[in-house]
Amino acid sequence: MTRRIVALLLALTLLPLAGLASAGPAAAAGTGYWHTSGRQLLDANNQPVRMTGINWFGLETANYAPHGLWSRGYKDMLDQMKSLKYNTLRLPFSNQLFDAGSTPNSIRYDLNPDLQGLSGVQIMDKIIDYAGQIGMKVLLDRHRPDSGAQSALWYTAQYPESRWISDWKMLAQRYLGNTTVIGADLHNEPHGIQGGGGSNWGSGDTASDWRLAAERAGNAVLSVNPNWLIVVEGVDSYNGDGYWWGGNLQGAAAAPVRLNVANRLVYSAHDYATSVFAQPWFSDPAFPNNLAAIWDKNWGYLFKNNVAPVLLGEFGTTLADPRDQQWLRTLMAYLGTGTGGVNFTFWSWNPNSGDTGGILNDDWTTVNTAKQAYLDPYLIAPDGGTTTPPPPPPPVSCQVSLGVNDWGTGFTAAVSIANTGTAAISGWTLAFTFPGNQRITNGWSANWTQAAGSANVTATNLDHNRVIGAGQSVTGLGFNASYTGTNSAPTAFTVNGQSCAVA
Repeated sequence: MTRRIVALLLALTLLPLAGLASAGPAAAAGTGYWHTSGRQLLDANNQPVRMTGINWFGLETANYAPHGLWSRGYKDMLDQMKSLKYNTLRLPFSNQLFDAGSTPNSIRYDLNPDLQGLSGVQIMDKIIDYAGQIGMKVLLDRHRPDSGAQSALWYTAQYPESRWISDWKMLAQRYLGNTTVIGADLHNEPHGIQGGGGSNWGSGDTASDWRLAAERAGNAVLSVNPNWLIVVEGVDSYNGDGYWWGGNLQGAAAAPVRLNVANRLVYSAHDYATSVFAQPWFSDPAFPNNLAAIWDKNWGYLFKNNVAPVLLGEFGTTLADPRDQQWLRTLMAYLGTGTGGVNFTFWSWNPNSGDTGGILNDDWTTVNTAKQAYLDPYLIAPDGGTTTPPPPPPPVSCQVSLGVNDWGTGFTAAVSIANTGTAAISGWTLAFTFPGNQRITNGWSANWTQAAGSANVTATNLDHNRVIGAGQSVTGLGFNASYTGTNSAPTAFTVNGQSCAVA
C-alpha cells in the first residue's frame, strides 16, 4: 500500500447512507477450507464465517521477512493479533522472495531462534504454521513482483506473467492440504498509468485486461488446489470513473470473473482516508453521508446484490485528520457486524506504514488503542477465542432544546441535547427537518450537514463531546442559517434514530 496516485477523479452521485450490516452472531473463524455461497463465506461445515483480519507486511520488501522481527518474536506477534481478535492474516509477498540470493535480514535470532538460516519462503512456512496452531487463517497476497515497488500490471519485464502464475501454482502445491491457508489475493492494486497504459477491466486486451489475467491465474491455482478462495481486486478507473488503486470493481457487473470451480471467487477492494490522498469526496459538504453511495457504486453493490463475497483487503489511516475519524467510523458501520458482514483486513499491523501507521505503536509492542477501538466491535476471534459479541446499545432517551436569535433574513441557533436515559450515549447523530427554506451557512461543536436542496439536517458528535453520560447534556452546539419568508422552528428531533422530547 505504500504509494498511490489516483489517475482519474470524477464526482459521484450522492445517495442516502446505507450500511451493509447483516444478520448473524459473532462466532469463531470456521474450520477447514472456506467456500462461497452468494455473498457469504462458509466453512467446511457450511457454517457462515467472515474474515476480520490484519495485514502484516515485510515479506514483499528487501527484508524478505515480516517487519518488526528486529524487535520481537514472530510467535509473540501472532499471539497478540489473536488476543486482539484478528482471525485472518493477509500476508504480502513479492515474487523476488523466491529468488536465490533473496536472503532474509533484520531479524533478531535470539528472539526468533527457529528462523535462523531459513529462506524467505521457509519463514513464510513458519508464520503459517504458527498461525494455524492458534486458530488464525492466512490469505496470501502477491503484493509486488520485486521487492522495490508495486506494479500497475500483474507482470514486469523481470517477472513476466508466466513467472507470476508459476509462483502461485508453487504456493498452491506447497500448502495443499493445509487449511490454514485459505486463498490467493492474486495481485495487489492493479491500476492504470497516468497518460495511458497499465491495467484495465474489460478491454479484452490480454496484455492489459486485469479481469482476463485474473481468470488465467485463478484457474491455474485452482487446477492445483481447487479448495482455495481466489481473491480478485479491482482496478482504479472504469469508463473514466476514478477511485483508489485496486478499489474500482464497477466493471465486474458487466464482465464478471469466470472461474472453472464454482463458489471460490471473492472480490476485493481497497479504500483509504485523507492521510493517503485527499479525494474530493472528503471535502464534499455532504461528507460523511456521501460515502455509502461511493462504496455502493465501486464495490458494495457486489455484496448487496448477493453476487459474491467482498473483502475490503486494505483500509487504514493515521486518524490525524478529524475527517479520517468520521470516515473510519462510517466505514465500519457500513461493513456491518457478525458473520454476515463484509470481510476485511485492516492496513496494517506495522507502525512503519508511512501514510497510515499501524495498530502497533512505533515501539512495535503497544497497541494504538484509538484505532483498535474503532475495529473491536466488528472483530470475530479465531478458533479457540473466547470473545462474545458486544451487547446492543441501550435505547436512547433524550430531550433537545433549540434557542433562536432571529434578525429577519437569518438566525443563530443554540442547541443542546440532554440524555434523559439511564445509560451513556456513546456517539450521537442529531437529525431534524426544517419546515421552511432555511439553509445552514456554518456550524460549531458538531459536524453539521445539510445536503443541497434538502431540508434535512444532521449533526454528528466531535471527539470531545462524543459521550453524553446518563443525566447529562451536551451544550454549546449551534449554527447560523439564512432564510426567506417564515422562520418556523423544527418540531421533531431524533438522536441515533430515536425520537427526542422537545424542551
